[in-house]
Amino acid sequence: MKKLVLAAALAAAASTATAGTLAEPVIEAPVIVEQTTSSSSGILLPLVLLVLVAAAVASN
Repeated sequence: MKKLVLAAALAAAASTATAGTLAEPVIEAPVIVEQTTSSSSGILLPLVLLVLVAAAVASN
């Protein structure tokens, strides 16, 4: 009877000791969100440069 209880205790201990897996944990990549600028800023710089060139030509 003692051997049966000892065997059951060892079996229970062995099953709980190997309950986990050895697989690597899956880690998801972080999501990167970029802020967009308005399209009006894309046209603003050429317009300013055009005004500066026109002012330089007019001053000569």
